[in-house]
Amino acid sequence: MGYEYTGDAHRALVDSYRTDESPFPTDSSREYPRRDSLRDELHLLKQLLFPSCWNATELLDDPGGTRARMTELGSCIHTGITAYSDRDAADLTAVVDRTLDRLPSIRRALKKDVEAAYKGDPAAKSYCEIIRSYPGFHAIMTHRVAHTLYEEEMYEYARELAEDSKTETGIDIHPGAEIGEYFFVDHGTGVVIGETATVGDWARIYQNVTLGALHFEEAEDEDKMLAKNYKRHPDIGDHVVIGAGSNVLGTVEVGDHVSIGANSWVTDDVPDNTSVFVADHPEQKRKSND
Repeated sequence: MGYEYTGDAHRALVDSYRTDESPFPTDSSREYPRRDSLRDELHLLKQLLFPSCWNATELLDDPGGTRARMTELGSCIHTGITAYSDRDAADLTAVVDRTLDRLPSIRRALKKDVEAAYKGDPAAKSYCEIIRSYPGFHAIMTHRVAHTLYEEEMYEYARELAEDSKTETGIDIHPGAEIGEYFFVDHGTGVVIGETATVGDWARIYQNVTLGALHFEEAEDEDKMLAKNYKRHPDIGDHVVIGAGSNVLGTVEVGDHVSIGANSWVTDDVPDNTSVFVADHPEQKRKSND
């Protein structure tokens, strides 16, 4: 028997569509170029979360159609988690229900992420450009759903979604990472955020940044086996900017209102209201090619 969504979140989604105001897209007559996703889940998420940008404007005033689209997404998720889990069918169905029930709150969080990207990037021309084109936004959209599944202990399937998002965007956010509101990754290529990292509100991260582990522990009773399920990644506060090429490693705590300059190497705690930067840049020399 296939999955069918029976909750009420489809009505909440349609209600949320109706509250959209400029600069969020509200013109239902536009049709945008095709941008096919690597897997059905990501395509359906885009349509359900921002139908005006993904040629799904029929959902804007149609709770029944939105519910049908949610059932389609739920069927994909149900198939995915069933492949990895031995839990009984009713339990797995309840996991999918709870995940879909959270779509309205995920959409509210993503609208804040769009705002953060627009305010944080001088090159941004419109909210729709961000929703359709920015890899950082695509990455956080997938992550907010994958993290929900991770919290449901559907670790492997959540990782599948994260890996497909990484293939599409070049941004590797482990589904276990906890990301606050108004999150923005600019450019994004090469960004890595580890499983036990936490990031506060209004964080802005540039390309080739790693929030990673500094060292690994071995399991006590296993030969060459690394320990699992322990804290090994940094905690990033609110209103933090991390410049391109920087590495923040280990269980360090980075406070609020911190600026980490490009190519910095951070392995110690950083207090609030601090700027970190490379003090002695390598000397640059030039010579004629003649």
